[in-house]
Amino acid sequence: MEFDSDGVRLHYELHGPEGGSPVLLVHGFASDYHLNWVGTRWQETLVGANYRVIGLDCRGHGESAKPHDPAAYTIDVLAADVRRLLDELRVASVRYVGYSMGARIGLQSALDLPDRLHRAVLGGLGASGGIGQANAIARALRGGKPETAAALTFQRFAAGRPINDLEALAACMEGLGRTARVDRDQLAAVWTPILLVAGDRDDIARDVPTLAAEIPTARLVMIPGRDHLSTVPARPFKEAALEFLAQN
Repeated sequence: MEFDSDGVRLHYELHGPEGGSPVLLVHGFASDYHLNWVGTRWQETLVGANYRVIGLDCRGHGESAKPHDPAAYTIDVLAADVRRLLDELRVASVRYVGYSMGARIGLQSALDLPDRLHRAVLGGLGASGGIGQANAIARALRGGKPETAAALTFQRFAAGRPINDLEALAACMEGLGRTARVDRDQLAAVWTPILLVAGDRDDIARDVPTLAAEIPTARLVMIPGRDHLSTVPARPFKEAALEFLAQN
């Protein structure tokens, strides 16, 4: 299914019982709904727990439109896509699960539309917003020699998927890099219950304890032996999320 978000066509999917509590899943950078949440059995797990799963392909990713303008990917724009999707579905509020970029969008949504997020699970997110090397990653996506380990990781990950538009992803990274940091006063004002999850070998989210300390409603769970990519399918991640999401 598709909807228009301020002139950009976005793809989404619905799974699970129509009467189930809605859970919105938002994927990481250079991924999409299916790669992040279906193959890793998150959709299966949540549907099995009687949730109504809403799966979004963020702009620039998956089956959604892929603008080449960095201004189309600032964090407030990406959070506005979440609001418009909920409006499209006439959903007043959701439980939210996001990973990496999707986690940063979730944090922004907790700031910009707190009444629309009942609670949020944010995985693979550090205090820097996960985009501290945005320009280096963008250059690598445009074919440059990777300057950092993160740039090499994302270059290989993105280029290996034919559905990806590398110029759109580079623009996305640039847009995020301009806007993704959140100051302490904003974090201190968050009142949405938040579960932060990261692998203890995740270099991108290595400063997640700092972020957890700055959000008064946050609880932190670390997953042993997992890095940024391998945390997503981890059973302890799913178990912690299910326990958290079930709370009122």
